[in-house]
Amino acid sequence: MNMDERSSGIDEWPALDYESREWTSHAQGISRRAFIAHSGPYRAAVVPPIASLSPSLPGAVRALGDEALAQLSRVDGALSASGIGPLPAVLLRTESASSSQIERLTASAKSLAEAEIGESAGANARLVLANVRAMEKALSSSGPISLDAILAVHAALIEPDPHHAAGLREEQVWVGGTAIGPHRADFVPPHHDRVPAAMRDLAEFVNRDDIAVIAHLALAHAQFETIHPFTDGNGRTGRALLHMMLRESGLTRGSTLPISAGLLHETDAYFAALTAYREGEIEPIIERVAEAAIFASARSLELNATLQELESDWRQRVKARKGASAWRLAAALPASPVVTYEVVQRLLGVSPPTAYAAIDALADAGVLVPRTANKRNRVWDAVEVLEALDEFADEARRG
Repeated sequence: MNMDERSSGIDEWPALDYESREWTSHAQGISRRAFIAHSGPYRAAVVPPIASLSPSLPGAVRALGDEALAQLSRVDGALSASGIGPLPAVLLRTESASSSQIERLTASAKSLAEAEIGESAGANARLVLANVRAMEKALSSSGPISLDAILAVHAALIEPDPHHAAGLREEQVWVGGTAIGPHRADFVPPHHDRVPAAMRDLAEFVNRDDIAVIAHLALAHAQFETIHPFTDGNGRTGRALLHMMLRESGLTRGSTLPISAGLLHETDAYFAALTAYREGEIEPIIERVAEAAIFASARSLELNATLQELESDWRQRVKARKGASAWRLAAALPASPVVTYEVVQRLLGVSPPTAYAAIDALADAGVLVPRTANKRNRVWDAVEVLEALDEFADEARRG
């Protein structure tokens, strides 16, 4: 049997082992029956080291990874040359919002934009904005991806959450089941005393340069999610790690293609692939990451085309002289679709009268729409941009 015909399977990539750990429930207000059910030994995962492992993949999986790689590279180059200055920021926010939606943290484009300029925003919008900041931190790092760099991304993500602390966890966590204890959980990650060594091993694997890029991304991500190194924010940090690795590989330079939108599009398959990885089957997660990359590439081109059409339409509608600040403001709206007079002053670096004139020119053309008739503390929405961004998010949610 040749390499192309052979599945990686359990023999080639190790499945998790498990160990018995003791648990005493300290939950209050539970019945004696529940106390007994959630006391005593439980099984926690033991994550095998992967730093020195090299995956062996069937030809079809390798071909899918190569296709995804080519799509990402082609689209990154096309978008970099598109002329839409704020597009990288738009795509970064789209990636952050999609990653958050996988964790059921949903915020509209309007509420995220409000949070970004300090206007009233709900808790979800603030958490999604923290994800944006974490992605910015992830993409600002350079050189080998260290454990400290990953911890810095998590710290940026978790900063506004009063219920969780940054850093490697110092307690047992579990996925599914109840909050009382780990005994009936769907998955129990490794005990916290195993996490530091597992993360050091993962960091070594992440910095390998002899594994096909898409397979490398997928396996590192799945190992990260299996270690589950934090008390919260594991999924979002693990998906940020995908982009850190992409940037470090040199594959994406100009844009952050929203791979999480592709994972969101097939969420059940994504979670099933992570489960399969823990059983030693690596093809499903590689296929899911590859398919998500292809989805993200296509949708990014569509979003870019939509924004270009809006820009072209605005050129016909807006009545302003060449070089006027109104045009600079219009060009900035895809990344800043909710503004106030003060925001425009900061955004363009202009005086209050110039900011007023720029907003008035776009408002006269219907590009900006005021929220209220009251001129004091007025907020303006680029409604067409917000609709385009929400439509992108809706498309990703429709599996």
